[in-house]
Amino acid sequence: MTGGLAMTEVQVILGLVLLQRLAELWLARRNTERLLSEGAVEIGAEHYPYFVVLHATWLAALVLLTPDHAEADWNWLTVYLLLQAARLWVMLSLGRFWTTRILTLPGVKLVQRGPYRYVRHPNYLVVAGEIAVLPLVFGHWGLAVLFTVLNGVLLSVRIRRENEALAQRQALD
Repeated sequence: MTGGLAMTEVQVILGLVLLQRLAELWLARRNTERLLSEGAVEIGAEHYPYFVVLHATWLAALVLLTPDHAEADWNWLTVYLLLQAARLWVMLSLGRFWTTRILTLPGVKLVQRGPYRYVRHPNYLVVAGEIAVLPLVFGHWGLAVLFTVLNGVLLSVRIRRENEALAQRQALD
């Protein structure tokens, strides 16, 4: 392109990640509203805003600290793309139950398909990988470590709360 409208590799990659996240938030909100209307109960709402801040800050830090002329490390980008495939597998496996919040629908069996046959919290593994790997695409080792540690702290609270909520439904399985 000419006339200064050409997007750099950095802008394309981070722009696509931002669009993906916004689309996921839309889907999560739609699923959340539907589940709540069906009688789902939210657990751990008090810590949810911290995740929103963490993820927004992570992406903002990448946008602000990555020069437009930076080159992507295609090996790390490949790992990130593989994580996106895993994310899609998680989302498709959960279907209408996929959301960014902890919601439990009493009387409904837990999802046992897809990665949930093998791992208890595959979505959190994917997200932890994304938080670490995307900064590495642009050589931001410090951001990768910082946000991985912060995410780990929040996940320790979230997973404990989610396990408590899901334990009540495991008897149905």
